[in-house]
Amino acid sequence: MEDKLLMKSAIEARHNAYAPYSNFYVGAAVLMENAEVVIGNNQENASYPSGLCAERVAIFQAGARYPGIEIKTVAITATSKNYVVKEPAAPCGNCRQSMIEYEQKQQQPIRVLLMGEEGKVILFHSLVDILPLAFSSSFL
Repeated sequence: MEDKLLMKSAIEARHNAYAPYSNFYVGAAVLMENAEVVIGNNQENASYPSGLCAERVAIFQAGARYPGIEIKTVAITATSKNYVVKEPAAPCGNCRQSMIEYEQKQQQPIRVLLMGEEGKVILFHSLVDILPLAFSSSFL
């Protein structure tokens, strides 16, 4: 039930995404250890690299609003104006790297739920499952 409500928050966030160029709308919801839910959605920009993905909007906001509070789960969902997104859309490499750093910092796994516009939901029990051999501060 907790996962279902979290995905519902991600779907609601998806509706407010700003995606006039790609017409691809992504919503993310982060469940914190203190039961707070932080949302994010993709924010595009005419200067494409200046935009930001939903996952990073949500995870960075969670880190800013609740420093030191662990992240339990991230739910991500996507839709498009051009077609029905039937398969779960996985986070891009930048988002995976950003999220795994929070998992490394808290030394606890972060669960990830992925869903398209409709259909199945895929659950990963840790970001390591979607980003093996992740780069970390240990290399610096």
